[in-house]
Amino acid sequence: MSAPLRIGVVGLGLIGGSAAKALKAHTGHMVYGADLNEEVLGAALREGAVDGALTQETLQACDVVLPALYPGATVSWAEEMSPYIAKGALLVDLCGVKRTVDHRLGPLAEQTGFYYIGGHPMAGTEHSGYAFSSPDLFAGASMILTPGPSIPPKVLQRAQQLFLEIGFGGVTLSTPEHHDHIIAYTSQLAHVLSSAYVKSPSAEAYRGFTAGSFRDMTRVAWLNETMWTELFLENSDYLAQEVEGLSCRLAEYAAVLREKNGEALQRMLREGRERKEMLEGWV
Repeated sequence: MSAPLRIGVVGLGLIGGSAAKALKAHTGHMVYGADLNEEVLGAALREGAVDGALTQETLQACDVVLPALYPGATVSWAEEMSPYIAKGALLVDLCGVKRTVDHRLGPLAEQTGFYYIGGHPMAGTEHSGYAFSSPDLFAGASMILTPGPSIPPKVLQRAQQLFLEIGFGGVTLSTPEHHDHIIAYTSQLAHVLSSAYVKSPSAEAYRGFTAGSFRDMTRVAWLNETMWTELFLENSDYLAQEVEGLSCRLAEYAAVLREKNGEALQRMLREGRERKEMLEGWV
């Protein structure tokens, strides 16, 4: 068994708090935490989610650093604290977009002497904040890593092993560009669609008329609009493309409905079902 690591978690919200709790629950690593809200850090200390505060001094001793902040805040924090990140340490950000962060942190890591790998845990809930964090949030989930070409294999292996230790079911390797392209469809589009869906005037009379479909469609409309606005705008090119594509496909459904074209509608529904079956086969 490898020696325990010293790990710093920056930002103890849903993702960062869950990472800290998972590290303490499933590994023997030492965890240091930082959060702008002193009450959150105090709660994490009292509950044993972290062993101590992440300061300039403890940061210098960390083997791994996990910033769980918004993209802009992640870059700002890393640029400010880079003199205190140990040479040879590994920094993996946990942001939901990768190109803008990688563009700044990749060169910074090379200049400063630490290793940087972009990361995105494919886990979460409609709620945010430390109060909703859980040591089992990542159980069975996919962890996406976007290592640059200069990352040594042993460093990438260290990152993969760490995320498997805290419960992820697997690690997917990608590039920042491919990540942002696909995540616009698999994650961000669903939030836009849900937000638009609940704005229908019909939603005001929903009580007594709903089942699982309504719950599934509306769940992710309950979001942190500050965070998601930043994520959407950082990925606006790919996300706008997905929204426009969905709008065109919905317009096709509306057209056959107005025409009462049952044959075309049945074909379109069949195509959707067959596409879903194909996607299920890829899992």
